Amino acid sequence: MRVALFIPCFVDQFYPQVGRATVALLERLGVEVSYDPRQTCCGQPAFNSGYWDEARRVAEHFVSVFRSHESIVAPSGSCVSMVRHHVARLIDDREGVCPRVYELCEFLVQRLHVTETGAALTGRAALHVPCHLMRELRGAEAVRTLMRGVRGLELIDLPSDEWCCGFGGTFSIKFPELSAAMGLRKLRDAAAAGVDYVISPESSCLMQLEGLMRRAGTSARPLHVAEVLAGVV
Repeated sequence: MRVALFIPCFVDQFYPQVGRATVALLERLGVEVSYDPRQTCCGQPAFNSGYWDEARRVAEHFVSVFRSHESIVAPSGSCVSMVRHHVARLIDDREGVCPRVYELCEFLVQRLHVTETGAALTGRAALHVPCHLMRELRGAEAVRTLMRGVRGLELIDLPSDEWCCGFGGTFSIKFPELSAAMGLRKLRDAAAAGVDYVISPESSCLMQLEGLMRRAGTSARPLHVAEVLAGVV
């Protein structure tokens, strides 16, 4: 199988290791991965801030870059949700590009029928499934299935498992106190459970939680799902 890789802005600018892990994982599973350097943003920041004309131009560019690919995979449920559910409100996707975009975990489980990647990681982990992946893409179970297949990893259920981390893109900038309070609520549960890792398939959520963890002096290590599944931790 061949796929085109869509790298979200946060991965490109702050977490390039997540992109490399995604490629390593897919290739190890026999997938041929291509990357088009013309790609840019999915348009979500402008769209969520009300700049629909600007978001429309970005969406048109996205479709033009990926129109020839049968499957497009991204290590971000937030960006995939934007493309699959909201780009059609901006442009006429007559070529049907948007439905061909998959979040990494849902692609592995739904398209490749993979439940184990051969990864191993010893310790206790809290799993944070981001809001867009959980509620718009309905992909939480795919993430949990793959994490349950990691040898040596014990997933700990937290009372705040389904709560938002508080990032929300520009929400964290406009309402920093509320954003921090939401994230700290999750981290208190993780600390009480004595986890070694906080794992998420969303880099923006990890940025939020990692910043709060540093300020709170939390010892747990933040990891992206792609890093865990690729065995590059």
